[in-house]
Amino acid sequence: MVEVTLWGSLGALAGGKSKVEIEAKDIRELFRKLAEQYPGLEPLIEKGIAVAIDGTIYRDTWSKELPPGAEIFLLPRLAGG
Repeated sequence: MVEVTLWGSLGALAGGKSKVEIEAKDIRELFRKLAEQYPGLEPLIEKGIAVAIDGTIYRDTWSKELPPGAEIFLLPRLAGG
């Protein structure tokens, strides 16, 4: 079980929750379970969400394992230039 902080608009799409606990071994499984439990997150997950694990941002490495007790943040991808 990992605790995930949902940053910005992600929390509103998860029923107003800023933190959720999910049983997941890697980022891919985390996204799948979040989309199942909070369907409002699925469109943003498909567009792309950045994942910060203990301060390191992962954008496309969905096989990255989620260490127990890690600090995990999900952030909407920023657009612009």
